[in-house]
Amino acid sequence: MKLFIISVIVLIMKSQLIFDFNFNSNISSWKVVDDVVMGGRSNGKFKIDGDGNGVFSGDVSIENNGGFSSVQYQFEKINVTNGSKVIIRLKGDGKEYQFRIKNNRNNYYSYIINFKTNGDWENIIINLKDLYPSFRGQTMNIPNFSGNSIEEIVFLIGNKKNESFSLVLDKIDLEY
Repeated sequence: MKLFIISVIVLIMKSQLIFDFNFNSNISSWKVVDDVVMGGRSNGKFKIDGDGNGVFSGDVSIENNGGFSSVQYQFEKINVTNGSKVIIRLKGDGKEYQFRIKNNRNNYYSYIINFKTNGDWENIIINLKDLYPSFRGQTMNIPNFSGNSIEEIVFLIGNKKNESFSLVLDKIDLEY
């Protein structure tokens, strides 16, 4: 009689809420940063809409060497692992955005990745190890994200053209 041994590996993913948008959400820690800090003319806004979602919207202008708008959220350090993923439930406008993180909010550079929205509600899944280091649009010569914590997330639009935008956010989770 032959004996078969079957091994089953069960991976249990833990998740941690980064932000859940609703009517009671305090969004005072979310800060809009536009290209006006460098002389540009873009104009972003961030608010809670009538459905309780966070809405980052506005107009990007390439006038005066501008061309971006962003909204950033800084928080107490959250531990991550090498396999961590950020899952963002959102509804975009069909445009491309950047998602950025910092493992230390005082770093001058961010780790970034671009994602395209499809105009419908969707879950954007971002593997942290896929984010590459960048500063002012230039990729840096250091490895992709491999930190053990994050302290800041940013959504940025900067597609090198004049355009209006609207990104509706429902929930941001970390899975590790």
